[in-house]
Amino acid sequence: MLHSIPIAKRNTILTRMAALLEQERANIKLVNVEDSVNYSGADLAMRKRLLVDDEKIDGMIASLQQLVGQEDPIGKLLYSFTPENGMKIQNKTASFGTILIIYESRPDVTVEATAIAFKSGNKILLKGGKESLRTNLKIVSLWHQALSDNDIPNHWISYLNFDRNETQQFLEHPSQKVDLIVPRGGEALIDFVKKHATCPVIVSGRGNNFVYVNQEADLDKALSIIINGKTSNISVCNALDKVLIDTTLPKWETFAKKVVSELQQRNVTVLGDATIAQVTNVLQIESDAIWHEEFLDYKIVIGTVNSNQEAIAKINRYCGGHSASIITKNDLLANEFMENIDAAAVYQNASTRFTDGGQFGLGGELAISTDKLHQRGPLGLQHLVTNKWYIYGDGQIR
Repeated sequence: MLHSIPIAKRNTILTRMAALLEQERANIKLVNVEDSVNYSGADLAMRKRLLVDDEKIDGMIASLQQLVGQEDPIGKLLYSFTPENGMKIQNKTASFGTILIIYESRPDVTVEATAIAFKSGNKILLKGGKESLRTNLKIVSLWHQALSDNDIPNHWISYLNFDRNETQQFLEHPSQKVDLIVPRGGEALIDFVKKHATCPVIVSGRGNNFVYVNQEADLDKALSIIINGKTSNISVCNALDKVLIDTTLPKWETFAKKVVSELQQRNVTVLGDATIAQVTNVLQIESDAIWHEEFLDYKIVIGTVNSNQEAIAKINRYCGGHSASIITKNDLLANEFMENIDAAAVYQNASTRFTDGGQFGLGGELAISTDKLHQRGPLGLQHLVTNKWYIYGDGQIR
């Protein structure tokens, strides 16, 4: 098994991969240009996720360097018990075995997710989107070089260059043992994987994140957080899609107009519920169904509520279970909000854009899980493990 390789050697491979990314920086960008030119779709978020520039390569390298400094997640003692018969019983962390990662158009996943799965003792199967095929294959070739430079067989990191039918066949009748599947992408991809998979699946689900502006909010902070959440990167699952403004907020109408104006100046299409549409003259939403949608676009919906409790109820009804933030100076109200919101990450006075493995100190993430089993939120190195029981005896029988 991979986790029998000394941790120092695993770290050496990650360090070597970081060096190769720097060494091949120009060639990676050149290959990525081919993928970008060949993408003919109109999906702006897809195009942004597909792009590999210097900033993204810097992020890949930084995630590898951060992972190198983290402890080995394998073999950590979780529980120990010695019964009267003298046996020694221990529970320790263990690798899953083989993890299949299916993702759309994000070549940085080929680095970050692979690195996390590798260091946590797993064999990795990668199935990226056709849009980023050339870039993914280039990055996988660098992984293979890092492995071979350290006498590790290339089959520990494999790329599955499958079309949709071949992927379905592999999910239903895998040609090798797969212990866990992590799909990263839209709801159509997730539904496809869950329908056909024959092993456990961890869902990296939709965002549809909310900010609630409470009656005791600092309005300058609220405005900054909303602008950042919506416009800093529309193509990610931690982007902001919905804003709720408490009508008990003093001069809330003035604040709502300011938010709409600032968003529109940044080319964001703003829709509102009946109250917001009347106050600000934005288009009114046609149906409450839109509250369920993740946009991945320069688009946002603003609505009103009358209390903390109403905000909690509305967010729990419509959000994707990813992230939600309350803007308030009242710590008691914030605590009530954070304890009762059913999401992987809850915030007080901060942007939902921070829900990210690197920002949380995890060295990147395999995915951001909106499931509750076995781990919720960013899946970092220490989360990508299962457990195993070790029992040491001396002839005991039951």
